[in-house]
Amino acid sequence: MTKTAKLYGGSLYDLAAEESLTEPVMEEMDSIRQIFRENPDYLVLLSEPSIPKTERVALLNKAFDGQIQPYLLNFLGILCENGALREFGGCCDEFRSRYNADHNIAEAVVSSAVALSESQAEALKKRLEDMSKKTIVLTQKVDEGLLGGLRVELEGKQLDGTAQARLISLRKKITEIIV
Repeated sequence: MTKTAKLYGGSLYDLAAEESLTEPVMEEMDSIRQIFRENPDYLVLLSEPSIPKTERVALLNKAFDGQIQPYLLNFLGILCENGALREFGGCCDEFRSRYNADHNIAEAVVSSAVALSESQAEALKKRLEDMSKKTIVLTQKVDEGLLGGLRVELEGKQLDGTAQARLISLRKKITEIIV
């Protein structure tokens, strides 16, 4: 994440928190981020320096006025005027990071060879919540390259209970015994 995204995203978070709008703004940011992902040409158009800033901001206003919080619309306009609209994804990440920190939430990504059942995912989520003392938002990924077991990324740490990690650990122990 760039310094620009950290600064802008953090500033928007501070404003939204002051106005008790963090949840709706975060949801709307996620929606806009998805719109930009699905329509990359729109983002290119809004970032085109040959189009006057006022016209680009007017395009944003036309698309989102009355659809999103005014603070968020103004924020998009500021990013557009400053040529930083491509930093929006990083701003979203910073906003969510600050929100999660303030609400004792941690995001975890679990990778497994096959999709976890609902009961398995719930049990894992509960276990992670007990370990971290935080509310866990769990994202599942299927990695067919894993032979079995789970790999969990939580707060910058990796908990690797995959078959491959266990075999590597076993090999290391055997090597230590032999040497």
